[in-house]
Amino acid sequence: MNPDLPETTLRRTRALQSLMVTLLALAACQDFTAPPSIASSAGSPAASETKFWEANSSVAWNTTARELITAAPPGRAASAVAQVRVLAYLSVAQYNAVVRAEDTKAGGVHASPAAAAAAASLVVLKTLNVLIGTGVNFPSAGAMLDAKLAAQRNAAVADGKGEEFAMGEAVGRAVGAEVVTYASTDNANKTPPPYNEPGPGKWTGTNSVRGLYGARTFALTSGSQFRPVAPPAITSQEFKDALAETRAEATRDSKDNQDLAVLWATRGGAYLNGVATDLIVAHHRNERDAARILALANMAAFDVTNACFDAKFAYYLIRPTQYDPTFTTRVGLPNHPSYPSGHSCQTASYATVLADAFPEKEARDYLAQLFKDASRSRMVAGLHYLFDCTVGEERGRNVANWVLRTAPIGHGEILLD
Repeated sequence: MNPDLPETTLRRTRALQSLMVTLLALAACQDFTAPPSIASSAGSPAASETKFWEANSSVAWNTTARELITAAPPGRAASAVAQVRVLAYLSVAQYNAVVRAEDTKAGGVHASPAAAAAAASLVVLKTLNVLIGTGVNFPSAGAMLDAKLAAQRNAAVADGKGEEFAMGEAVGRAVGAEVVTYASTDNANKTPPPYNEPGPGKWTGTNSVRGLYGARTFALTSGSQFRPVAPPAITSQEFKDALAETRAEATRDSKDNQDLAVLWATRGGAYLNGVATDLIVAHHRNERDAARILALANMAAFDVTNACFDAKFAYYLIRPTQYDPTFTTRVGLPNHPSYPSGHSCQTASYATVLADAFPEKEARDYLAQLFKDASRSRMVAGLHYLFDCTVGEERGRNVANWVLRTAPIGHGEILLD
């Protein structure tokens, strides 16, 4: 155990390790796989150490995408919104490529789904970052991605599967190009938010981050489909109580609160995508299942980011420290309105899709705790009221369940229309 870790992290790691002992005991008695996010937290190999031949193509290329996102030079790191946008298109391309490859054969040779997922990923990652300006490009990325695909191709050839790989690669490149074309017309960051009428209780910032407001959604009929009711009036006792609770948590001399606020400040789509791939690897899901889970989880995060900002701009609720400047935030104040919490929306959407895919009690309990931690981190940081977080969690669940409800059944591709 590293004694230099924050006490909060040490306590959580000890608890996770204790839980792992219990889960391993269960595994000895029945066919059970421990939630890999728990395993990773307790010291198992990181997702970045998983090679494509040890898991599957979709997992490996999602790992590469996360590495590109997190390795960007200072000042060029992808925003939370850009992360969700790239990962959604990447995973949709992977899933559609896998499904199409499974339906492709010629002369008795079947296209490789793994090759299709890899080639689709290559096209999306080499093209999409430039196209949508995420800031995660750097000069060596293209060469690195080409080398990664070449290594996968060489492994297939060495295994006597070169023809299958070539056929799958052609399928994947075609699907990747389709998805990039689709992404180029998604209208992200092009719809101006409505006017913020000044007044008591209204957000006081300017030039708000737009999130995915006005972007074309994957499953929702519109960003307002699950718009919540208005937040409590600033004259109400509910609002006063919520403000007092945020102030108390944000000003309490608590290392736990400080650690939690800092831990989650930079966690977004890339982190949650890693939780998904951890689960997939630990549960040994096949290529199509892995691609489908990632696609639905990232689509839900994309759509809920749209819905979240629709609500933010519908109500323009003032941030706690803007309303009451007698206290300050523990981390940087995001430049957009308070209601609802974007962290809560995104984390709950991922957790809902993943809980559907991994219904074991231990996995579901871990995922539920994940979005509770995300929500609490924003309140103790002084960034949000509790009702911002609870409403955000509800939006995340609603949107994710809609994505699951409308997802292709059987062997169908995700329609891009």
